[in-house]
Amino acid sequence: MASYNRVIMIGNLTRDPEYKQLTSGQAVCRLALASNRQFKNKQTGSMIQEVCYIDIDVWGPQAESSNQYLKKGSSVLIEGRLKLDSWTDNDGQKRSKHGIVADRVTFLGAVQGSTVSTEEVMATANKLEEIAERNTKSSAPKTRKTKSAQDEELPSSGEVEFKDEGPFEDDLPF
Repeated sequence: MASYNRVIMIGNLTRDPEYKQLTSGQAVCRLALASNRQFKNKQTGSMIQEVCYIDIDVWGPQAESSNQYLKKGSSVLIEGRLKLDSWTDNDGQKRSKHGIVADRVTFLGAVQGSTVSTEEVMATANKLEEIAERNTKSSAPKTRKTKSAQDEELPSSGEVEFKDEGPFEDDLPF
C-alpha cells in the first residue's frame, strides 16, 4: 500500500528561531509554530478557537534565512513532512511528540496584528499547493498507461457530464 507524508501549515511563530550549526557544518533552525482553527459549536452556537502548536526543523540555507528574517509573531507557510520524535525523560518515562521537517518555508511578510488579509494568505497557500501537486506529478515514476474513463478529471464546478458514446468517425482529424 502506498503512503504519502506531506504537511502544509500556515501560522505564526510563538518564539524567536533557535539556530544551531552542527559540527558537520550543517545549519539547523527550530521554529515553534501556532496554527489557529476557528469553528462554530453546533450545540451552543458559539465560536470556538482551537490552536495547534508544533515544532518545525528547517535545514541548510533555509535555516540560515529563517534565522535571519523571522522572529516571534512572524507569519509563515511551512511545507514538509511529519515526523515522530521519541525519547526517555529523566524519570525514565518514554515520551514522544510530532514535529515537521520543513522542505520549504515561505515568509508571509507579516507579524501578528499587521494588515495582511486572509485572502492574500490563502492565495499564497493555494499557489504553493498547486506547485506541490505539479512537482509531485512530475517526480512520479514514468509508466506507460492507457487512459480510461476513471482517469479523467471531474470538473470543479460540481457538474459532471456523462459520456455514453465514444467519438464519431467524423471527429477524427485524418
